[in-house]
Amino acid sequence: MTSAPLVLALDTSTVVNVGLARGEQVLATATVADQMAHAEQLMPLVSECVDAAAVRVADVDKLVVGLGPGPFTGLRVGVVTAQVLSYLLGIQLRGVCSLDVIAAQFVGQSPAEFVVATDARRREVYWARYNPRGERLGEPRVLRPSEVPRLPAIGPAADVYADQLQAVSGPRAIDPGVLATIGVALPDAGREPLYLRHPDATELIRPKSVLHYRGVAR
Repeated sequence: MTSAPLVLALDTSTVVNVGLARGEQVLATATVADQMAHAEQLMPLVSECVDAAAVRVADVDKLVVGLGPGPFTGLRVGVVTAQVLSYLLGIQLRGVCSLDVIAAQFVGQSPAEFVVATDARRREVYWARYNPRGERLGEPRVLRPSEVPRLPAIGPAADVYADQLQAVSGPRAIDPGVLATIGVALPDAGREPLYLRHPDATELIRPKSVLHYRGVAR
């Protein structure tokens, strides 16, 4: 009997999440809540998970990565790491919308449509709308909390903006075990990060002007 594939899941759209699963069995998970240490923490968490499961990175059959939406720098760390691992290991990489994972954790708990919202900073949220089956209705967007439809809201922004979103009891963060067990079955979102807006730091689009100094003849 062939065993289920070993799946490694990564997500850095908010905090740093790593999950390892074989089929429906979660073998190990690890999370670091520091939103400023994605690059330093991600691979150590991967090592921690494979050690806890008594496997090797080389044993991984499939990779799943959360593509966001999320802040530019932190999100890029997870996506690029997953792309590199996929190339080095020669295995399939599936990119999923990170909001879809939180929605999947809420299936069966809402009889009506709901929204998943995460903090986008700048007093905005990343959000998407879902039906009771956890199927996303449209593309993820970034808006001010007050502009998000007045539907039951879950995800981390439900607490951050509880005065503006219709927060209800439900998941507030990605469960890396869920990402590892069902990530390969979630809608394929490609391989590129879902930034939704331009990064804070951008390259100059035109040469910097130089003022010529006119010397004074002596």
